[in-house]
Amino acid sequence: MHEMSVAVAMVEQVTEAPAGDGHAKVSAVVLRLGELAGVVADSLRFCFSLACAGTVLEGAELLIDHVPGRARCAPCGAEWATGMPPQLCCPQCEGGRAELLAGREMQIVALRHGEDGPGPDPAGPVPVHAKES
Repeated sequence: MHEMSVAVAMVEQVTEAPAGDGHAKVSAVVLRLGELAGVVADSLRFCFSLACAGTVLEGAELLIDHVPGRARCAPCGAEWATGMPPQLCCPQCEGGRAELLAGREMQIVALRHGEDGPGPDPAGPVPVHAKES
């Protein structure tokens, strides 16, 4: 289950980020997750809760902003929702040269500290990279 390595990488990135706003405790992490990222959201939430144990994220909630997959046909320019499993042949011209426009995202986009509402991280979105073990 690679969701555990993704969750551990997320916890490491958040705990290593400087807390320039004076808050130490993080109550929620907002993640932008594409439907084509290959990550099962419910499994990631479960693994995130385990990975947070004993850190400043202990008890933090993982809020997931789901991004649908979208593609564009190189020959005719048509755009469509890819769905799952992804449809990568153009529904208009049946061409097979599609460019993925959205759906592979996996970024930490905000942190909630204490009782604050989620807001953008001053450093901007942080791509999440799972470490190989």
